[in-house]
Amino acid sequence: MSDFEKVKMELQAQPRVWLISGVAGFIGSNLLEQLLKLDQTVVGLDNFATGYQRNLDEVQGLVSAEQWSRFSFHEGDICELGDCQRAMEGVDYVLHQAALGSVPRSVKDPIATNTANIDGFLNMLVTARDADVKRFVYAASSSTYGDHPGLPKVEDVIGKPLSPYAVTKYVNELYADVFSRTYGCKTVGLRYFNVFGPRQDPDGAYAAVIPKWTASMLTDEPVYINGDGDTSRDFCFVDNAVQANVLAAVADDDIHSEVFNVAVNGRTTLNQLFDALRDALNEQGITYAQAPIYRDFRPGDVRHSQADIGKAARLLGYAPSHALNDGIHQAMPWYIRFLKDGATSKQAAALESEGGEP
Repeated sequence: MSDFEKVKMELQAQPRVWLISGVAGFIGSNLLEQLLKLDQTVVGLDNFATGYQRNLDEVQGLVSAEQWSRFSFHEGDICELGDCQRAMEGVDYVLHQAALGSVPRSVKDPIATNTANIDGFLNMLVTARDADVKRFVYAASSSTYGDHPGLPKVEDVIGKPLSPYAVTKYVNELYADVFSRTYGCKTVGLRYFNVFGPRQDPDGAYAAVIPKWTASMLTDEPVYINGDGDTSRDFCFVDNAVQANVLAAVADDDIHSEVFNVAVNGRTTLNQLFDALRDALNEQGITYAQAPIYRDFRPGDVRHSQADIGKAARLLGYAPSHALNDGIHQAMPWYIRFLKDGATSKQAAALESEGGEP
């Protein structure tokens, strides 16, 4: 039996109270689903800046009525201290996922990224300290490795940040470490490497590459690759990130201030990813015949990324359950349903505005 399976059994025997910030987002809603299925009490905080009510609705449909009754939601903003304080009451563990992601977004609007990712983070950290929570687990980022060329990436060797977003995520780690040293807070940062899976938004200018490309393929639109396609990433299915969060929260008491890579220790080029997505769609009976279109590299992008996950394995018992292709095959039916539902909704709205019927 894996360490994660043992932890799940222990949690079901002794339920705890969890706060998930960004609960209506991609990773947050997947955390909510797992915790409710383990019969935990969950408090959620979200301002719907990047999250969606539909994600919460979907989770409600995947758990029992009794499990859903253990969830309480606060619509609020991590940049408002009072919202954080109200959500933090009586909480054992914090899983802080709320942030403004995306390197391009941060290049375009560094002030908004700083406000959410640093001011909001500090509000959450202060209120967690004041509430004396057992552990504060937060979403860190592989962008912290910056321009350091070494592969695979190990936690204690980083370079200079390449974007405002990367700066904010590094500052999170510095604040967490200072709060551990100064106030005795137990903090864990999880450096996510390109997490993907169900409920990841394929729409918008800052959509992650897997849902964005999948959406383009499903609608037979061009797929654009930034650069020559040899850029590589360590793509991580969301179930792996969920496992890491739960394990980090209940880790041994001697883990006071740590950061861990969350990935699979693999490297996939963008060209290989294109082929994998096209093949997965083909297995679902959907053919995409267009070749990718190559364009300039994006400012702030890291050329190659791969994680050493040995530290998380040793100290947390982390063992990824899904490699890239496993995750793509599990997520693809969700992407297909989401895009079809979205198209149906748009068609119905258009007909309604014209006085017609869907």
